[in-house]
Amino acid sequence: MEKYSEYKVILITESGCSSIFLGSATLPVEKVNQRLNKEAKEGWQVVFQVIEKKRTALFWSREALLVTLGR
Repeated sequence: MEKYSEYKVILITESGCSSIFLGSATLPVEKVNQRLNKEAKEGWQVVFQVIEKKRTALFWSREALLVTLGR
């Protein structure tokens, strides 16, 4: 197991509009790619990730990607 001297947690969410208008949507893959590539250029590596669903309004839910980075 690799040891890291510092950690960082980022949250990437789908837009609220897509949840409301489409009922449900997926995480924006291009947005995830851009963010992770940006963090990798700064020396960060993905340690752990989880997708969570958050309820918005009464009938809709949004996905969020919670990523722990280490370097």
